[in-house]
Amino acid sequence: MSKLAVVAALGLGLGMAWGAQAQTDNTYNTLPHPGQAIYRANCAACHDNPEQTRSPAKATLSAMSYQVISFALTKGKMQAQGAALDDQGRGDLINYLTGRTTSTLDAWSKAMMCEGARRTVDLKPAPTVATYGFDARNTRTLTAKQTGLTKAKLSSLELAWAIGFPDVTMIRSQGAVVGNTVFLPVAEASAMYAFDVSEPAKPCVKWVYNTPGGAPLRTSAAYGTLADGRQVLAFSGLDSTFHLVDAKTGKALWTKNVASYSYSLTTGTPRVLKDRIIVPVSQFEIMQAADNKVPCCTNHGFVLSLDPVTGAQQWRYDTMPDARPVRDRGDGQMLLGPSGAPIWNSPVVDEARGLIYFGTGESNSPPAHRNTDALIAIRLKDGTEAWSHQATSDDIFNAGCGPNPPANRLNCVRAPETVYRDVDFGASLILGRLSDGRELVFAGQKSGTVWALDPATGKVVWRRDIGTGAPNGGIHWGIAFDRDTIYVPVAQVGRALPGGDPIDPKLQPGLYAVDGRTGAIKWHYSAVPDCANGRDKKAPRCERLYGFSGAPTVIDGAVIQGGLDGRLYVVDAKTGQELWKYDTLRDFPTLNGVAGKGGSIDSASIIGVNGLVLVGSGYGMFGQAPGNVLLAFRPKP
Repeated sequence: MSKLAVVAALGLGLGMAWGAQAQTDNTYNTLPHPGQAIYRANCAACHDNPEQTRSPAKATLSAMSYQVISFALTKGKMQAQGAALDDQGRGDLINYLTGRTTSTLDAWSKAMMCEGARRTVDLKPAPTVATYGFDARNTRTLTAKQTGLTKAKLSSLELAWAIGFPDVTMIRSQGAVVGNTVFLPVAEASAMYAFDVSEPAKPCVKWVYNTPGGAPLRTSAAYGTLADGRQVLAFSGLDSTFHLVDAKTGKALWTKNVASYSYSLTTGTPRVLKDRIIVPVSQFEIMQAADNKVPCCTNHGFVLSLDPVTGAQQWRYDTMPDARPVRDRGDGQMLLGPSGAPIWNSPVVDEARGLIYFGTGESNSPPAHRNTDALIAIRLKDGTEAWSHQATSDDIFNAGCGPNPPANRLNCVRAPETVYRDVDFGASLILGRLSDGRELVFAGQKSGTVWALDPATGKVVWRRDIGTGAPNGGIHWGIAFDRDTIYVPVAQVGRALPGGDPIDPKLQPGLYAVDGRTGAIKWHYSAVPDCANGRDKKAPRCERLYGFSGAPTVIDGAVIQGGLDGRLYVVDAKTGQELWKYDTLRDFPTLNGVAGKGGSIDSASIIGVNGLVLVGSGYGMFGQAPGNVLLAFRPKP
């Protein structure tokens, strides 16, 4: 066997061990399992320290499918590193981690297939969840009529059922809802499921869409009706393949790889319109560039408008021009730039103004382009830029660098050229209409800042700082808006910045209600750690990972919010009073017979449909608790 050099982040994670040393055949054969030496030499540095490296823990890798890890090493994010392994070495490593030699078959869904009339997908009702923000304005708000749930009912819930997904460590994606059908993408299952919940106590599966080649999925599901009347689902995979699927049958209409650069990635949910589909594209060069072997940096984010009939590109907007040589990095190779401005969030389409709003992430190399850490509006007709507001300048960031990195990290930029904060706009923007008739674009930043901008000009109307945030803290996956109020989850408040003001001690991780007219904080619900009664054994770093990172859902005046430690909350939207709480961090018996385990609640997975609250529990990233269950809660009788 040849020398081995495989880097850490094997599955869906972003963490990576730079400079891993190759191991000889002798080392490879000295441990009981042949894959153990590969793991120890090349993977343990990151996966045994998941919170610091932002990679899945070893236990999380062990729960993943053979298919997901194999894909990452052969066709996914880690294909460059996986190329150093032959088939035997790759198989031994995956077998050591998972105990499996092949992918687990998805037999459970066949046993749950709907019968008779329930097998038919009824698309006559208007969709209640059509995109990441539920509606065209991204408000993440649903009514009692849409869900069959009132605030009173949400104050007294009980578990109705659980469905477990085999070889899965996270339920990260949000389903689309039309009538009593829930279209749910499950990333590591490489599948989209159409669930029928017309009988709330007895869900069944209408159809399953499996990705060609088994590539894992990544985005949430978008639903829409095209000009020719076809009703479709749009979503993207970890391999940057965009899928357009017939919502009635689950059959692919077409697929298209939308990647342009070496590390292009799709994360934001597409937006389906009658005559076009808007696709935001991100990139993960941020996690690779501290490796001296990686030319840094050449990737940036962009937005595509695709023809919904053929998939052909109608126009493309790039957040910046292509990178060019900037300077010698110290070894005769050139540092390249500008780069960065990935688009992690889901766009808001303002058809009245003919604009599309979205936010971007940091820069990865100098010069820090004006569209990094920015709020941007582009024209729906042709993708040209209408306005851009940069919220944080000079945020040049690569994982593994630091503001003053070691001299041997040749791609890293040092202070004062960078503020090194990693304060993306990860949360999707909202086009909110106030009771006085004004419309504002609302945005939440990982810096902990809530922004309100004029949608026509991009001029800042107000801002509210809730701490200083953190790379995985601040305002992360989303905000919600209802009745002049923005609901803002905060995972970490952060610490005072050098030369900045001290942080108000009253600011704590939790949920904030912010006045959409002024930016004033109306109330704050504090998240508090709970490590008692054995939770410290089940909730990784429960004393620290307990804030609110996932996007909130508002239903009939109640805010439903998940915590990083697996707890689920219902809070009165008007007062901030806790109405109900439930701990999902436990094992669950499941309807489909798959062993079910709850974990961290993150990203976006909370929706309401036909008297049920559906919640995905499990997020095996960043040192958080993995899990594999879709939970359904119903009002107590």
